[in-house]
Amino acid sequence: MQDPTQQGHVETFIENGLATIQFFHPMSNSLPGKLLAKLAESITEAGNNDEVKVILLKSEGERAFCAGASFDELTSIEDFETGKKFFSGFANVINAMRKCPKLIIGRVQGKAVGGGVGLASSVDYCFATKHAAVKLSELAVGIGPFVVGPAVERKLGLSGMSELAINATEWRDAQWAESRGLYNHTFDTVEEMDEAIEKLVAKLRKSNPDAMESLKKVFWRGTDDWDNLLIERAELSGRMVLSDFTKNAIAAFKSK
Repeated sequence: MQDPTQQGHVETFIENGLATIQFFHPMSNSLPGKLLAKLAESITEAGNNDEVKVILLKSEGERAFCAGASFDELTSIEDFETGKKFFSGFANVINAMRKCPKLIIGRVQGKAVGGGVGLASSVDYCFATKHAAVKLSELAVGIGPFVVGPAVERKLGLSGMSELAINATEWRDAQWAESRGLYNHTFDTVEEMDEAIEKLVAKLRKSNPDAMESLKKVFWRGTDDWDNLLIERAELSGRMVLSDFTKNAIAAFKSK
């Protein structure tokens, strides 16, 4: 049986100015370090491609958008450097999205957990279905949403992020996420969502690329320190994941 940390893929499709970056993992689209590195690389490459006007970030499947960190990889971490490297993967993806000069649209078709909420928080405009409930489960496994926290707080505000972070076992439905600014629009079906995405992409294709790039800088104003901040958060998580409390919490959570 193939090692789960080596499974999954990230693919990029470019057509008529739209770069679609699509990721997949058989375990509810969870993200091991290998996929995180590929995601960051793909976002950076699309952002630097003159043929690309706008980027769409999506995952495969219907039920889960992203289950967050790979528990198989979490349980294999045995030293600080390995832990720091793993959590830096999420930091690198968020920073790649932040620094990308192109607008990024998110397509959230199903539930988002932990790092998945971080991804949804880091796109510039986010579509979702009514099935796209959210949860920050990190505290329930002995860590905390330290790396994704700044991105989530930027979209939900401190109150919304705190609610998710503290009540870590409770789902919040898509309507809750939309009312707090994480999702810009929610739809009953995937088909309705995809139709709305196509309409927005058609408008953005005709928009001034320089104006969109400048808007992106406006949107992310005040985040210039995130290169250092998110790595500091990754170091914090890397130390915390080594504690007996966290190891036992992750093992118990994984066995459910």
